Amino acid sequence: MHEPFSFTLHKTDGAARRGEFVTPHGAVQTPAFMPVGTQGTVKGLHPEDVAETGAEIVLGNTYHLMLRPGPERIAALGGLHTFMNWEKPILTDSGGFQVMSLSQLRKLTEQGVTFRSHLDGTMFELTPERAIEIQALLGADISMQLDECLRLPASRDEIKRAMELSLRWAERSRRAFEPSMRGGRALFGIVQGGDDLALRAESARELTGMDFEGYAIGGLAVGEPQDVMLKVVEETAPQLPADKPRYLMGVGTPHDLIEAVARGIDMFDCVMPTRNGRHGTAFTRFGAINLANARHADDRRPLDGTSPHAAARSYSRAYLHHLTKANEMLGQVLLSTVNLAYYQTLMTGMREAIEQGRFGDFRAETMAGWQRGDIPAR
Repeated sequence: MHEPFSFTLHKTDGAARRGEFVTPHGAVQTPAFMPVGTQGTVKGLHPEDVAETGAEIVLGNTYHLMLRPGPERIAALGGLHTFMNWEKPILTDSGGFQVMSLSQLRKLTEQGVTFRSHLDGTMFELTPERAIEIQALLGADISMQLDECLRLPASRDEIKRAMELSLRWAERSRRAFEPSMRGGRALFGIVQGGDDLALRAESARELTGMDFEGYAIGGLAVGEPQDVMLKVVEETAPQLPADKPRYLMGVGTPHDLIEAVARGIDMFDCVMPTRNGRHGTAFTRFGAINLANARHADDRRPLDGTSPHAAARSYSRAYLHHLTKANEMLGQVLLSTVNLAYYQTLMTGMREAIEQGRFGDFRAETMAGWQRGDIPAR
């Protein structure tokens, strides 16, 4: 264990922020993208390969690790860092989203949520206190409060009910976390409120009063249009403390990332780079390239001959097309690596642009480059 959690804001350029947070397992430069290691692994990739893409932190999932192999077992085996052979920081989400989205049978009460495992039907209970306990057993550098995440659209009454419940759970999460703070770890609160800006403002105000180490904007990228998501971010981020990191959960495409950084976000996670890679899509500075498309069958060019990452330089589009059409595992591994590397390159570019006071130019130049590809809007 090293330094306790802290955050330093080094530079701003408009609303875009350049900073650094320090955890017991090392420092992370922001804006930062966290590859998703749901079940203690970024799918298909060695931890060393993930680190080589430039990732400084990964995300683990409380829900999945709670069901299998179990947090007590992981703790007995040395904690999640040792278990998955990842020496850098780890953030764990609370499992609330997965409970709501994956469980076939669930019952929500003030106390918490009881649900049936999607694996074998076993009943579990997840409360704010148990979510904190699980994340402590895993040894997470950054833990998240338990919240209720609704899919949009939803009625204002339903959004308000879920937001207020999440605030009460935030208070309980904060109290449960206090004994573990001696290890220098962090707990983030999660702003809810759907697409209602007044409810978002109320949530942000109440959470700020609880003095978390960082703040997340949750409940987005769950069915709403991109312009609605960005409007919520634009209005909510300035209401969060400037001296604490801001995390937009579950987002998103390269376009989402650059627009959210422009609105003051510091941290992201998303399955998109690896999931899309497994389905034959490469993210590059030219846009998204669908390697399943027949036009790549005889293309000898690499994905990007100037990329700093070997996987993007060393294999022809024709070969990657062949691997994709043949459903070969190597194609999935290579494209997942290419995509994670591109996301990290994008974050590095944004950090450097903010430092130089030219984030607006970088944003425009990057988006112009994407016009030469077929990158999706979301």
